[in-house]
Amino acid sequence: MNREKYMRCLQRRLKKLPKEDYERAIDYFTEYFEEAGPEREAQAIEDLGSPELAADQIIRDFAVENAEEPAKNMKRGFSAVWIGILAIFAAPIALPLAAAFGVVILAMLIVIAALILSVFLVAISVTIAAIPCVIVSFWLVFTSFADGIATLGCGLVLLGAGILATMVSIYFTKWCLYGMTRLFGMIVKGGRHYEK
Repeated sequence: MNREKYMRCLQRRLKKLPKEDYERAIDYFTEYFEEAGPEREAQAIEDLGSPELAADQIIRDFAVENAEEPAKNMKRGFSAVWIGILAIFAAPIALPLAAAFGVVILAMLIVIAALILSVFLVAISVTIAAIPCVIVSFWLVFTSFADGIATLGCGLVLLGAGILATMVSIYFTKWCLYGMTRLFGMIVKGGRHYEK
């Protein structure tokens, strides 16, 4: 038997294999004969054994190889099923916890907004209350000079304190908004980093 006869017999026997496996097997035998060369062709055929046995061995090897791949895929499938089952059982716990966390964050934001608004309203109230005090002090100066000057001093102190408190509350509002923006930005970036 020569190389061409051997290869024809081998090709006929391996036709059952998928195209990719068939080509890989034929390439292997072709390369084997090319490495052996024409002078060692008979030795190569003797080393390889009969084409029938070689083809049967190749078919068995590919069958074993293909049988192992579904087992790996089944393991992945089982892992996915277990993750799904755990997610279903964790949902009654995780969903209420996530909702509670969201409610707590919302409550904190409402409290911060209420504090900012109350500080701002107190500052505006003090400023507005100082204006009538200053106006009344001019009338009191003509009836009782000491009472008028004292009322004018209190009105000016209240007016200054009200303006200062208004400015401080505006800066405090800006600072809180900036801090919340940075905090939410860090949370969003952290979530994106975690997803990667």
